[in-house]
Amino acid sequence: MKYYDSWKSSPSRSCDGAVLGFTTQCTSFLKRGTRSRILIAGQILALVVVASPTHAAEVAVESGPIRLQSPNRGVDAREESIQTNASARSDQQKSTPLPPPYQPGEFERYVQRSAGGTVEIRRFGSELMSPNERSNFAQEASSQIPLDYLINSGDELQVSLWGSVDADLRLTVDRSGRITLPRVGPIMVAGLRYADLEAAIDKRVAQVFRNYKLSVSLGRLRSIRIYVTGFTQRPGAYTVNSLSTLVNALMHAGGPSSAGSFRQIELRRGGKSITTFDFYELLINGNKSADRLLQAEDVIHIGPVGVQVALIGSVNKPAVFEIKPGENIDSLLSMAGGFTAVADRSRLAIEHLDTRNDVRISELALPQQKQQQPRNGDLLRAFSAVDTSLPQHRQSRRIKVEGEVHRPGEYILPANSTVSDALKAAGGLTTGAFLYGTEFNRESVRTLQQENYDRVLRDLETELSRSSSTQKAISADESIAQAARAQNSTKLLERLRSLRPNGRVVLQLAPGAANLPDLQLEDGDRLSIPSRPTTVGVFGSVFNAGSYLHINGGTITDFLKLAGGTTRGADTNSLFVLRANGSVVSARQRTGWLMGGGGLDGVSAEPGDTVFVPEELNKTTFIQEAKEWTQIFAQFGLGIAAIRTLTK
Repeated sequence: MKYYDSWKSSPSRSCDGAVLGFTTQCTSFLKRGTRSRILIAGQILALVVVASPTHAAEVAVESGPIRLQSPNRGVDAREESIQTNASARSDQQKSTPLPPPYQPGEFERYVQRSAGGTVEIRRFGSELMSPNERSNFAQEASSQIPLDYLINSGDELQVSLWGSVDADLRLTVDRSGRITLPRVGPIMVAGLRYADLEAAIDKRVAQVFRNYKLSVSLGRLRSIRIYVTGFTQRPGAYTVNSLSTLVNALMHAGGPSSAGSFRQIELRRGGKSITTFDFYELLINGNKSADRLLQAEDVIHIGPVGVQVALIGSVNKPAVFEIKPGENIDSLLSMAGGFTAVADRSRLAIEHLDTRNDVRISELALPQQKQQQPRNGDLLRAFSAVDTSLPQHRQSRRIKVEGEVHRPGEYILPANSTVSDALKAAGGLTTGAFLYGTEFNRESVRTLQQENYDRVLRDLETELSRSSSTQKAISADESIAQAARAQNSTKLLERLRSLRPNGRVVLQLAPGAANLPDLQLEDGDRLSIPSRPTTVGVFGSVFNAGSYLHINGGTITDFLKLAGGTTRGADTNSLFVLRANGSVVSARQRTGWLMGGGGLDGVSAEPGDTVFVPEELNKTTFIQEAKEWTQIFAQFGLGIAAIRTLTK
């Protein structure tokens, strides 16, 4: 009653400000009886004590922590309006069209034609300026807020209190730069650094409450309007969040156009230049120090493109580069990431646009001319060392030595090495080596043999077709004979196609030779030294084809007799012998020791010889008239395996 009498004697006779909402009710209740007045006064007293700052802690101990909410519906309505407006801005930005696809400039198209279609050549950095998906910068939130970020109107703060006070509030900084906490009142936060924000709010709350903990963070960021002008993909005004930087806005606007500079980008604020940004510093060196946080009404201006130079070929990043005064060939190579692992680092080809009608292309020697400064429109090309072959006289030789040598295997020999050098590298000959039968194969010879052999087969097929088409059968027996000949010709062609030249080079050694000829080696050569053979082979149109033990002093005729002699269909005039050294002795030859009658009577047989007796064919066929058997086996290096294939 003491508190009630005090209140009653008050001149204003009104409720305490803390219970302002109950003024009308308490005034009407005081008109009732004493018992009612005492009851209502006790309720009012309790409300006054709860609302009084000096008694907040005591009440908290007795009835739990105070729960703070928005002070009135008007504040809630204002926050809801702000969220609605932000949502509308977000929808509007989502409907903003994406920047157009990057359009290459005239110089880029010229470089692309010169480079061919295997690699796409674009301006360095342009691929970062065409995002596949829209980045909503106005709603984008950073997980790391810079400590020097300045709070301003439109920012949303998340304030949490626990202990004697329980609150979880989302408060938006109003236009006057303040937030309003229930039971605490307005707090000026605009202009505060994010690092100082929590301390400033805590200082104000501590004037009202005690025994609490406080946490303050940023929620939704305010939106600001900036402008992108100059040589850009899509100039105009953009709405971004307050944590966006110059780089964010550039990418949002699509970056420089084909006529815009990546290296002369200026940030203007209040009519003054704040910074000049070189995008190459970020792309090449990872240096973002010139990037700045944007503020409302900032202008990003992209200047015209500078000197453009293209570097293509065997570099890690072929592209069109924009260079500044003072930058040279060495700087250009650094921008391109240097040479590839297989590049020829000793030279560059350079083409000047202003001399392309006369000099056109010249060559730079590296590293002597690395300091030369390229001109606008220059096209430089780096070469691949893999595609560029050195002259034969400067190349090392990779040789394979097999057979009767002490150390068979592959060897790398210096340029100008010979067959004898290869034998020395392999440790020399063993006691069982048959030097006369040495087989020397060369890849370049094999390729040439294959080309000629294919041409001969085509001519042979044409000749056989023409011959069969011109012959007319006048009887049934002749028709059957012609069909049989055609079938045999087809089988012969099939067998010939199955053969492959081996690239053998005939060394023309004498039977008793002790050394190999002084022949220079090529890369990929193969040298095979066989062991001494003990047989002579006889194949073809003989009664008992096979291999026979070599007899000292025996002749070719002796071994033909051992095979039973030639058959009735044998063409003895085309008989030939394939020697172990790769040479061919033919009965058709008319030289020195050969018999004038065309046979090989009296010709001694050497170990490893192969005697072949062809069948007698139509005298008008291509084989007999133009390319006899001897020529086919000798010129194309078909060897013994081919003879056995044809005699199956």
